[in-house]
Amino acid sequence: MSCPDCAKEPDRRSVLLRFVRWAAALSGLALIHPLFRFSGFTIKPKPKYIKIAAPLPRSGVHAEREFFLFASADRSTAWAVSRTCTHLGCRVNFLEDKQLIECPCHQSRFTPQGERLAGPAQRNLPVFPVEVEQDATGKVTGYVVTV
Repeated sequence: MSCPDCAKEPDRRSVLLRFVRWAAALSGLALIHPLFRFSGFTIKPKPKYIKIAAPLPRSGVHAEREFFLFASADRSTAWAVSRTCTHLGCRVNFLEDKQLIECPCHQSRFTPQGERLAGPAQRNLPVFPVEVEQDATGKVTGYVVTV
């Protein structure tokens, strides 16, 4: 006796098909989950410590590949400014006669402290921390720049 309101029992093929669909969906989620989890994750590079021996040139400016190292007149304080322009990433130059940092690509100009003066660059140059090394008498023996 079969009642017309009773649901039909699923056959073997439909059960297997439903199982395969669920397994595929769960597998897809399991594979995509790490991508969503780590999409915003970045590993910060380890800092580099670059040591520059004192004394600096008379101008008080030392040029490296990644930065300019500036020192005050008495050499007791120092700061380092990135050589990478914030506009398009060109390597900037220090114009000693004008006391300016200038980008040769699009003429963005910056102060020796890295502050933007003019040009298409919209941000200041990054400034790196500098540790001034002194001997027991207080004489400056070197500078350590953290890049």
